[in-house]
Order: sequence, then C-alpha cells, then structure tokens
Amino acid sequence: MKPRLVCLTRPIDPELRNAVPEMLKPVANVIAPLVDFQRPEAKGRDRMMAIFCCAQHDLPHGEGWGEEMLNDMNSHCGTHVDAPYHSGNLVEGKPARKLHQIDLQELFCHGMVLDMRKFQRRNDAYTVAELQEAIDAVGRPIEPGDAVLLRTGQEIYEPSNPEWWVYPGMSREGTLFLANAGAKVLGTDAPGWDRPLPVMRKIFQETGDGKAIWDGHFAIQEKEAFIVQQMHNLAALPSKGFMVGFFPLNLVGTSAAPARAVAFLDR
Repeated sequence: MKPRLVCLTRPIDPELRNAVPEMLKPVANVIAPLVDFQRPEAKGRDRMMAIFCCAQHDLPHGEGWGEEMLNDMNSHCGTHVDAPYHSGNLVEGKPARKLHQIDLQELFCHGMVLDMRKFQRRNDAYTVAELQEAIDAVGRPIEPGDAVLLRTGQEIYEPSNPEWWVYPGMSREGTLFLANAGAKVLGTDAPGWDRPLPVMRKIFQETGDGKAIWDGHFAIQEKEAFIVQQMHNLAALPSKGFMVGFFPLNLVGTSAAPARAVAFLDR
C-alpha cells in the first residue's frame, strides 16, 4: 500500500514580498523571488515568435508558451536545506560540504516532531531542558540519522504578519544537544534556525560578545548536520513513526537550495 504523503513545504508566493515589514525588506528574497510572468498570450508568444521567426498566426490559437523569469531569488528561499558550508568553510575540521555533495539518501530519514509551543520562547532560544522535555513527550530518544523537526507555533502566521518574524530560535547549546544526540536534519517551521537577526544584533551591541552572533548555525562547525528552515504543516504529523524526505534543487557549489519537504505516513 502506498504511504500517505504530507507536504511540509511553505508555498513560495511572490505576492508575499510586498507584505514583508519594511525593516526586513533586505531579506525579502528568502521569502520569494521577483517573478516576471511570461504569459502564453503575451511575452511567451513574443519570445516564441522571435526564436522561431514566425508570425502569431503560425502558433496554435495565436499563443506561445508560458514561462517565468525568477529574479532576486536567494538560495535560502522558502523551505530550504542548508548545506554544512552555509556555516563556514570548515566543519568538524574538514572542508565543509556544499549542497551538491550531500547524498540524497542522507536527506531521507526517520522523523520526529518536537512540540515546542508551550514554551513560548518568542525572540529567544529554547533551553536544553525544554528540548529534553519535548523529546521525553515523544516517547523515544533521538536516534542516529533522525530528522528532528521543531513545531514552534509559527504555522499560524504568514510572512505578511509581523508576528511571523518574532520567532523562537536555537542557540549553540541547543543545536549541539540535538546534533550530538544523533539528529542529522534539524528542521523548524520558523523563518530561521537561530534567534531573529535583530535580537542577536542587539545582544552583540550591548555585550560585545561575538558568541551571540548566529550561534545556532555556527554550532554546525563542531557537529555536522543539515538545517531546514521555513517548514510548513507540521501540525499534520504525528510526533514519531514516519519517514521524511527533503529534496533540494541540485545546485552545484551552493550553501543551500529550496527543497520540497515531504513526510511519508502509513495509511
């Protein structure tokens, strides 16, 4: 019997770029690209006429093809997989792997969902104790190669809502706790894995402590794992007992790629 597929991928809607808060416009390209829609009755038709040196009446119904030009699109756009290289050139003392160097089999694994909603760590990082409590609630420990997915509660917001950008994150300690326990994929339904950028910047400005900068991601330098951000629909999953696959675009030499994330559930 075929498994039931559950899509865990946030839709990439170019309209959402218009609703990103003004102070966050510089990172709008992680939400969606600018899209130049080339419709069959307009630019698509004109493009075909130029390529084939034909007239409009030579095309079926006087139309060409439909295609889209994607502009200003970040490799970390939408639901995406971070390669270890995103965290720096060296991981575990060796050259960090780029996206195309990750075997797809590594991104197909047993999944578990940690329900973190009750801790309400908005604009803050979860503690190791909170992560352990959520693992205990699942009823089994993290096993080597697992995908550990954090359900933070951000699914109730869209990027157009300022509340979506005020999310719970992860610290160096929390990231290493999960990775050292065996998690190979670290997923979240929040926009980012770390605390929000303005939060980390404020802490650094007040303390001068560089360890506050992007410490969740930089932890991957010590223990390799693949971070997946902007997941969606984690509410549709059980806490355990399913497989999950992350299928990124096979971009060569990049630090990340947009991915289709899919859970495979027994019917």
